[in-house]
Amino acid sequence: MDKKDLIKRAINSEMLAVSELHKSVDDDYVRALDILKACDGKVIFSGVGKSGHIGKKLAATFASTGTPAFFLHSDEGLHGDLGMVNHDDVVVLITNSGETSEVKNMLPSLERIGCKKILISSKKTSTVGNACDAVLAYSYSSEADHLNLAPTVSSLLSLVIGDALAVTLSEMRGFKKENFLLYHPGGSLGSQLEDELKEA
Repeated sequence: MDKKDLIKRAINSEMLAVSELHKSVDDDYVRALDILKACDGKVIFSGVGKSGHIGKKLAATFASTGTPAFFLHSDEGLHGDLGMVNHDDVVVLITNSGETSEVKNMLPSLERIGCKKILISSKKTSTVGNACDAVLAYSYSSEADHLNLAPTVSSLLSLVIGDALAVTLSEMRGFKKENFLLYHPGGSLGSQLEDELKEA
């Protein structure tokens, strides 16, 4: 197999997984949306490793589309940063297995804080999932790498789920271009929006 074919194979594996993702959307997805929309505090994403990187991106997307959000590294949470979480917040935990030790170890504190919890995972039933108010599960046949080890497909599916929640919430709240410009005044996108609104 030549290099182009290897690249295409990796892309195809991710495309296939995303194309099948809509089949995973169940009542828990609706429940998660309701929880997020009713949140009186902030939406806090948490994870470690590649899941943590996805959480950082999703927090940024939520914030820029009208839902106050930030990222809390699960390991740092265990060393004092759980003080950033309060009763009115919603914590979105990201762990492919639902058994990541750093995420599991936050659960007792999150329970005592009393916040709502949502899990994004490949496992519908897990230690973390059993402690959450909604589980957004996805499925896939393998990761994109030849060893089926590197978080590639799984990370992408977590990202797609989070993006879908963010844009759905934004639409439900009537988020407009004026609001987007308020939070995103910089860069070419900010300039483009400013020009559009001046012309309107």
